[in-house]
Amino acid sequence: MPDEFPQVQGGGSLIVAWQIKNKNVLVVGGGEVAAGRILSLLNADARVTVVCPSAGLNAEVRYRVSQRQVTHIDRVFLPLDVEPTKNVAMVLTAIDDPIASTRIWKYCKKLKIPANIADVPPECDFYFGSVHRDGPLQIMVSTNGNGPRIAAAIRRRIADMLPQGTGASIAKVGLLRRKLRKKVPGTGTEDIQRRMAWMSRVCDDWEADDLGELDDEDMAELVSHFETSSVPSFEDIRLKSWEKRKAGVVWDWDGSPGFAI
Repeated sequence: MPDEFPQVQGGGSLIVAWQIKNKNVLVVGGGEVAAGRILSLLNADARVTVVCPSAGLNAEVRYRVSQRQVTHIDRVFLPLDVEPTKNVAMVLTAIDDPIASTRIWKYCKKLKIPANIADVPPECDFYFGSVHRDGPLQIMVSTNGNGPRIAAAIRRRIADMLPQGTGASIAKVGLLRRKLRKKVPGTGTEDIQRRMAWMSRVCDDWEADDLGELDDEDMAELVSHFETSSVPSFEDIRLKSWEKRKAGVVWDWDGSPGFAI
């Protein structure tokens, strides 16, 4: 019986996609590491506040401040930066001061605010991995704080293996799902399961390149097959949508050897 189930492998971390959009995040520091953290947060649509004396800002962070992509507080960290009224959802520190970093971590622990203290794994509630980004596609490789540079090398190898245009294909799948929900808006369990099952068949039966080639007319034609639970081929969908477009063309011939549409 035990052999039928996966074996537990302790020592890992729970890798999740943290939805930090429109939430307040505090970054302490303004150097190269902080710049990387800030970019990751902005890509996730977080509201970022940077606490750091102006002299400690590198060129990239200074640019973010000048473009008002982040809010800058020109001083060192103070406990008031994480008081409950600030609604801080996450704190990241990237400063060359281990004593100050530990002090900030203790403040966060007391207030139950998740924190990441750069380069100090025991004082991290979560880790940053090496991320490959292609539109909606994000792939993270984590070594649980053991080897960041190795994680980056593995991430590059994975990215090189992916077909070109993978992110665009995934974006088209997301658009197709939204069109399907609009056409079949039921919220019952049966409706949701039917949509999920049909979308799974589309993703299993179609090549990623074909999904990336879909346009609005193709999607409308494909979604029209949902009620019959059928999943036609990409070639059939492209042919049907082309025939519909051709049928809607008005031909205007003036008798000359040439003609115009």
